[in-house]
Amino acid sequence: MEYFLEGNHIALGPIKPEDAPLFTLWMNDLLTTITLGATKQVWTEIAEKEILQSMAQSGYHFAIRKKASGKLIGSCSFKNINWPRRCAEIGILIGDKSERHQGYGTEAVQLLVEYGFRVLGFGNIMLSVYEFNKDAIRCYEKAGFKKIGRRRKAIYLDGKYYDEIFMDILPKEITSDFLGRNLSPLVKA
Repeated sequence: MEYFLEGNHIALGPIKPEDAPLFTLWMNDLLTTITLGATKQVWTEIAEKEILQSMAQSGYHFAIRKKASGKLIGSCSFKNINWPRRCAEIGILIGDKSERHQGYGTEAVQLLVEYGFRVLGFGNIMLSVYEFNKDAIRCYEKAGFKKIGRRRKAIYLDGKYYDEIFMDILPKEITSDFLGRNLSPLVKA
């Protein structure tokens, strides 16, 4: 398997357009896309393949795979990168429902954040999450993110409005050292 960043249980590697059938399945699952705010349309495999081809070319989108088996379980990305200000946003999807609630999302976020701070040189990374997505909020807090604000009544769902919560993290708040232990021999040489 081609891995770019490795944690204990998962690894981040290239997005592959040939994974479009699996991503299409995930993106057409209403309960999954509601948490992403991506319920606007039904996704076709052709459209998803085009999206994955575009993502694969950017260099800041990663497939999340289990290290032991290579099984694709989701994706994560940097988005809205502002190089002059040295900040970015992240997004993550654990599409395979059977792989949720096992710490893989937290590990993927930790790897992505470490890469952003230690290699890309970001000074701030942020994200947004809907208040009803309690599992994601716990995941982000475990990875070191702090709540910094909210947009009130930002999404309407099943007869009720919910807030969008904004969270961010600074380099000193990293909660893992997957990359640090691998980069140390290089920088000490």
